[in-house]
Amino acid sequence: MIKEKKISYQTTNTYSTLNTYTSKTKNVWIVFHGLGYLSRYFIKYFSHLNTEENYIIAPQAPSKYYQDDKFKHVGASWLTRENTMVETQNILNYIDAVYNFEIKNFKGNLLVLGYSQGVSIAARWVANKKIKCNHLILHSGGIPTELKPEDFEFLPATSKVTYLYGNKDRYITEARITEQTLIGNKLFGDKLQIQVFNGTHEVNKEFLLSISK
Repeated sequence: MIKEKKISYQTTNTYSTLNTYTSKTKNVWIVFHGLGYLSRYFIKYFSHLNTEENYIIAPQAPSKYYQDDKFKHVGASWLTRENTMVETQNILNYIDAVYNFEIKNFKGNLLVLGYSQGVSIAARWVANKKIKCNHLILHSGGIPTELKPEDFEFLPATSKVTYLYGNKDRYITEARITEQTLIGNKLFGDKLQIQVFNGTHEVNKEFLLSISK
């Protein structure tokens, strides 16, 4: 008889940072990459921001895999539909460890961004850990369906939430836009802003620059 069992153990994971955290730091970004990225490559999308004012932290999805049959390029995934609840909790605990080590007492502008698959992680982390961020950016990905409006009631009235996507994104159909708009309005109400840019499934560096000022 096959039995699937569960055990707890301590593990270690990496993450990447960009720039230096100092008294001049105005914005701290916690950014979650999409499917197939490694954090050290994804974080380069933020290299055009003011280096003195912006400190960027990019957690690393724990599940890595080879992306090609030559076993050359390595990518990573946050979650699959397999054992999702347990894996989600493991990831949230890891992000908490990064957050507490890096910027637990930061009093400035905290921005949380999820891109593509990273949207699900960003939204779940903010909701489950009650992260009072100044701006939550949900970029070109799907908002988890299990989240409820009360999960975000703790957010200050001044907090902003942006759902951002490209008008040529092959993954975001009209039906998906309608679905995400309905979910976003239900969860965030008046806090939600929807921004559409001229582009494909890509990180919008111009938007990042505009909200960093």
